[in-house]
Amino acid sequence: MGAIASFCIMTTSNTPPQEPNIPDEVAAAPAVDKLAETEARLAEMSDAYLRAKAEVENIRRRSEEEMAKARKFAVESFAESMLPVMDSMEAAIALPDAKVETVLEGVHATKRQLASALERNKVVEINPAAGTKFDPHHHQAISVVPAEQEPNTVVMVLQKGYSIAERVLRPALVTVTAPK
Repeated sequence: MGAIASFCIMTTSNTPPQEPNIPDEVAAAPAVDKLAETEARLAEMSDAYLRAKAEVENIRRRSEEEMAKARKFAVESFAESMLPVMDSMEAAIALPDAKVETVLEGVHATKRQLASALERNKVVEINPAAGTKFDPHHHQAISVVPAEQEPNTVVMVLQKGYSIAERVLRPALVTVTAPK
């Protein structure tokens, strides 16, 4: 047993293994190169981040300016198309001694101009024909009357409605048939 004990003592020695004798500059060179490379990448990525952040801020500012302009001038086209209607009305007022027939003719011409201007700006008339199925999205029932027609159908339009780009500005005011 003495031989085994002396073998264990020899193999469990606490002395660190000997490293090869490498100069400090050679051992530190890969770490320094790696650090310099990492710092260069960090500087590059930091610059790219700052540029991207500035670009996003510029895009945000430009889009806010464009939205403000769009809101400010949204009705410009519509107002421009209304000017001939205003001109016609002023011309009619300028002739106080005009005959009724002439004034009526002018009113019809002005109405056509107005209808054309509304159409150019996608304002569409909602004027359901009698017998049309009542649509609560486009019609507003003012009264209900008994009739021979199918229930909930339009009997008469009291006031036309209007929509713009498929959105109801004002529903048509209608009379509808009563349920049986």
